[in-house]
Amino acid sequence: MPNLTSTSEFLLQEFSEVRELQILHFFVFLAVYVTALTGNLLVIIAVVLDHHLHTPMYFFLVNLAVLDLGSVSVMVPKAIVNSLLNSRSISYSGCVAQVFFYFLLEGSDFAILTVMAHDRYVAICNPLQYERVMHKGACFQMAASSWIAGTLYAILHTSCTFAITFCSNMINQFFCEVPQLLKLSCSDLYLIEVGLLILSSTIVGGCFIFISITYMKIFTAVLRMPSVQGQKKAFSTCIPHLTVVSLF
Repeated sequence: MPNLTSTSEFLLQEFSEVRELQILHFFVFLAVYVTALTGNLLVIIAVVLDHHLHTPMYFFLVNLAVLDLGSVSVMVPKAIVNSLLNSRSISYSGCVAQVFFYFLLEGSDFAILTVMAHDRYVAICNPLQYERVMHKGACFQMAASSWIAGTLYAILHTSCTFAITFCSNMINQFFCEVPQLLKLSCSDLYLIEVGLLILSSTIVGGCFIFISITYMKIFTAVLRMPSVQGQKKAFSTCIPHLTVVSLF
């Protein structure tokens, strides 16, 4: 296979070669994209305008909404445009950008979800310590740390992925997905990124286990409350985070 390291573009997979189905794909994904944008913008606006929602939980929810806006904007618009224009191409720099921002946003997302679990744990299991532990400065530091961790995570994956030599420019996916890019490698350097993906899966699994154990402790603490009304109130404060985790 020819060495295509210097290629200026990649060719993405099409959803269909039938023009009518391409147009249908354009309208369906446009509707989904607009819905996602509208929903997340409404969350952000509601939290910003309602002073009663200026709490750590909703501060982190705003961060998640921003991350979700970015995540859906990384891949979907390009797929929509390609379907409309009957095109498969994406520039090399565009592919790099997709990989970088995907890892940045998803990595930050996991970090924020983990921080939110800690927030709910402190609020319910150590309510007297809540104001001291989850003060405004601490919340900003946690959010900033999540974004920084996501950025470093993205730099690491992006640099390792595009350090390899590509023998083809045809990606078997409708966006620049790392496993599919690694299949185009001509060298063994792709094994470094494979190792990083395995490490990433371990870290993500660790976050999921942390969130699960945290909520087991939360539910145990809530069930020990003598008042049924108190139990309902405590559970209601967890609903936003549990909803986001479930959807994610």
